[in-house]
Amino acid sequence: MATSATLAASAIVLGLLFGFLIGLRILAALSALLWRKPPGSERIADDQLSVLTILIPLLREEASVVRALVDAIARLDYPPDKLDVKILVEADDGKTIRAVLEAGLPAWFEVIPVPPGEPRTKPKALNYGLASARGEFIAVFDAEDRPSTEQPRAAMAAFRLGGKSLAVVQAPLLIHNGRDGWLARQFQIEYAIHFNVWLPFLARLGLPLALGGTSNYFRRDRLEAAGGWDAWNVTEDADIGLRLARFGGEARMISPPTLEEAPSRLGPWMNQRTRWMKGHLQTWLVLMRKPFRATREMGVVRFFATQLTLGGALVASALHAPLLLWLPFGIFLGGMAPWQFALFAAGYASTIFAAFAADKQGARAWAILSPLYWPLQSYAMLRALIEMKQRPHFWAKTPHHIAELTPIDIRTSAPEPGPRTDNVIQLEFRFDAPENADPR
Repeated sequence: MATSATLAASAIVLGLLFGFLIGLRILAALSALLWRKPPGSERIADDQLSVLTILIPLLREEASVVRALVDAIARLDYPPDKLDVKILVEADDGKTIRAVLEAGLPAWFEVIPVPPGEPRTKPKALNYGLASARGEFIAVFDAEDRPSTEQPRAAMAAFRLGGKSLAVVQAPLLIHNGRDGWLARQFQIEYAIHFNVWLPFLARLGLPLALGGTSNYFRRDRLEAAGGWDAWNVTEDADIGLRLARFGGEARMISPPTLEEAPSRLGPWMNQRTRWMKGHLQTWLVLMRKPFRATREMGVVRFFATQLTLGGALVASALHAPLLLWLPFGIFLGGMAPWQFALFAAGYASTIFAAFAADKQGARAWAILSPLYWPLQSYAMLRALIEMKQRPHFWAKTPHHIAELTPIDIRTSAPEPGPRTDNVIQLEFRFDAPENADPR
């Protein structure tokens, strides 16, 4: 009797949680459809632009990936004398060091070797780069990124309009290799909803953003006041977004996107998603270590919004597969109440609606198959829980390759890349480290 009552109460609580999240998703989709894009800001003169440091951590990258990345960064519409690009490489990663040395870096690029030692993570490398940064603003990019050329100027314009309280600006990430298969297509839809619907909605409400891992621009003094990145957190992006909110910082979205590559094979996808789940769980646990202090620092509304968005997403990820397996039994054996079936239908419909509102790349029809994609997140969550116990700070490396950008190439006209030099790096490296060293 007591067990039945507990299960019934749990079902109601979960139903209320999911119902609220579904309602927010529908509101976010409506907001994306109805929100009129604000007029573009006036172009800031070159002599009024601040120095921008771009941090790019690399690990075991192919030479073709490094060359394409260097070309993309060199084509940004930003004065070279105002750019401070830091290529961050592990000092014992001979493969990447060779690729960087052969890439023909522009003169405003600098290579910084990160000393070996634990933790071998991206945020550790970012903190190392931050220590030598010259810029008033800090941007982060990944190896596979292809940012829109106008993105840095858009970020600087946002900071000018947002004032000192604006701590971070996030650019949307678009998947350019959705044609690589069903998994990449579902990833494309997921990113479109997250960056074109969900995050802009939260930003308009002034709520904290669990940032994406790349194409974010920080006001340096705000970033340093928050303590920089947590070197032990494997989703440092989500963590720093919430920590900036705790220190009173605001977050905004800008329009110029960055093209990114989605894993098209199940193994790399699962490794990456496991790391994300593990890192989000780490972020939530740190937040809840002192919940009353976090509430006081973030404010009641922002704290509970974070519980719904971050905490609710973790719960949903864990339950996707069990609930989907239960669905046919509930329907055909009569174990499902009408309101529960309606909740399932509403969740499915809200995803289709959000995909319609978000997608600009012609992949929205594939959202019909999203229920087949959701259970994969439950398996990733299970793996994340196991890794939290066995190797909490392990960073699973996601392999990259150069995919065809023709279908949605967003590059616009931009100045030709500046002068290059092969003599700007005067560093000593050791190349005898094994290529299969523990990944960051």
